Amino acid sequence: MGRERWAPGIHAVALVLIAVAAAAGVAAGDPDPDELERAFPIVEPDYGHTKLRLSEQGLEAIRRIENPIAVVGVIGPYRSGKSFLLNQLLSLSCDKGFGVGHMRDTKTKGIWIWGTPVEMDVDGSKVSVLYLDTEGFESVGKSNVYDDRIFALATVLSSVLIYNLPETVREADISRLSFAVEIAEEFYGRVKGQDVAFEPAKLLWLIQRDFLQGKSVQQMVNEALQRVPNDNGDKYIDEVNQIRDSLAIMGDNSTAFSLPQPHLQRTKLCEMEDKELEPLYVKRREELKQLVASIVKPKIVQGKTLNGKDFVSFLQQILEALNKGEIPSTGSLVEIFNKAILDRCLKVYREKMDGLGLPIPVDKLQQVHEMANAEARLIFDKQHFGKHHAAQSVLKLEDEIKKVYRNFLLANEYQSSKLCEARFSECEDKMDHLQVLKLPSMAKFNAGFTHCNQSFIRECVGPAKESYDRRMSKMLVKSRALFIKEYNNKLFNWLVTFSLVMVVIGRFVIKFFLLEIVAWVMFIFLETYTRMFWSAESLYYNPAWHIIVSSWETIVYSPVLDLDRWAIPIVIMLAFGIIYWRCFGGRRKRGRGSLLPLYKSSYKNSSRPRSD
Repeated sequence: MGRERWAPGIHAVALVLIAVAAAAGVAAGDPDPDELERAFPIVEPDYGHTKLRLSEQGLEAIRRIENPIAVVGVIGPYRSGKSFLLNQLLSLSCDKGFGVGHMRDTKTKGIWIWGTPVEMDVDGSKVSVLYLDTEGFESVGKSNVYDDRIFALATVLSSVLIYNLPETVREADISRLSFAVEIAEEFYGRVKGQDVAFEPAKLLWLIQRDFLQGKSVQQMVNEALQRVPNDNGDKYIDEVNQIRDSLAIMGDNSTAFSLPQPHLQRTKLCEMEDKELEPLYVKRREELKQLVASIVKPKIVQGKTLNGKDFVSFLQQILEALNKGEIPSTGSLVEIFNKAILDRCLKVYREKMDGLGLPIPVDKLQQVHEMANAEARLIFDKQHFGKHHAAQSVLKLEDEIKKVYRNFLLANEYQSSKLCEARFSECEDKMDHLQVLKLPSMAKFNAGFTHCNQSFIRECVGPAKESYDRRMSKMLVKSRALFIKEYNNKLFNWLVTFSLVMVVIGRFVIKFFLLEIVAWVMFIFLETYTRMFWSAESLYYNPAWHIIVSSWETIVYSPVLDLDRWAIPIVIMLAFGIIYWRCFGGRRKRGRGSLLPLYKSSYKNSSRPRSD
């Protein structure tokens, strides 16, 4: 009894859980296929009917499509039977397909699509064809700008654009095609290339309720596109004639078709089956289906077909561009499609410039810049979109390249200053080191001077080289003058020291009397005569001093031996040699006679007899 009592409640809870799970599945992106068998809005008007906004409900229906997408769009005046025509093409009844109204106001607001695409085989590939319904032109309560945006968006999105016209072609119908003509003129030349923006829609002139006799619809359209005489110079007629000329040139991109009146009772068309409709209408309708299927192509943007997600992204781009200006602008669309080309050109330019190892000479940087700029412009000229509105993109490319080039100029100047400053500092340190040599050598100074100057000239490159060359020249001239002055003083002091050392050696080490005498003469000469008659500066120009300097340079520095570096080890070795010679070598030679006057340290070995 208890279980029977709770059974209805358990069943109710289970049904609720099932319903929640189903709703969660739909929210997770797995909609029921039956839910897609209806029309969805993808673009809606704003409150003032001036701009357009996206409808997420319809976009979700498109995003799920993974095949390449093609779009068949229908445009035309309001109350011209666009929605009914789409239902006929889709073989749908009015209560199931697009909403068909019989009131005087327009039924469709914005742009709608049929949720379930028609699968077609196009050139061996499976294509999902979306059918697109648009809000009619010239309805009450809307601005002309709004109509232009609807028309522009349908023109750009569609693969086949059906221009639905009742009974005949009017002058206003031709003038309204100006945007479609501009789009086609801008992009049609790029279609045969590999990198196309998008192929302009195939324009299908569809004359509904055709009652004219004797002429085909194609003849009627061709006649309507003939230039109208303008003897009075009317500006409007000139503009329409220009559109006529463009449409005539694009004749291979358009075709004409007519449908007779399906039934006299137009308000009851939705309630009639095919057998109740005019047989000729049914026949022509089927021919129209075949015609649409034969000319439909997948939508190509930037060289590739679009799936659902790509198509939604493309729609967002176009809508943003159309809403940005006060009126739809072909130039703004050209800029959108040229943006990717601009980015590619700038990337090529940057790659060429990044390959340079900064710093480099300014003329070389300018040369590489001109080559990279020419290559970027060549790519843009080959791939850009738009015949008339590409000039703005060209200016933008030039501005961007100038900005990048200015950055490279600044970077090159910075790197050049950094490198030249480093080389200058090294040379300055080198010159300072040569100023404090223990054994000054003009030859060593000149060698260091030449090496430093050559390395600076070789390694300091770029725009900072000129200013650092001047600094380098001043520093080297100053260092040379200072070194010459100090060199004479140091060499003079070394000669005085050398004379005293030779006095000590001649008297106490080798006891060579003549050596001591010469050393004393040299010391007295340096301390008296030279100080009285020679200055430090005049020493450099004295011939006798040149002989002394040459002898000194030969001893102190040569490519083989740098005495300044090895002075201390050589002095130590000579000291040990003298001590060894004095202590050990001298004993063997004491018994030998000397040809030179030597000092006698003792009289013990004297042969003179003692007086005592």
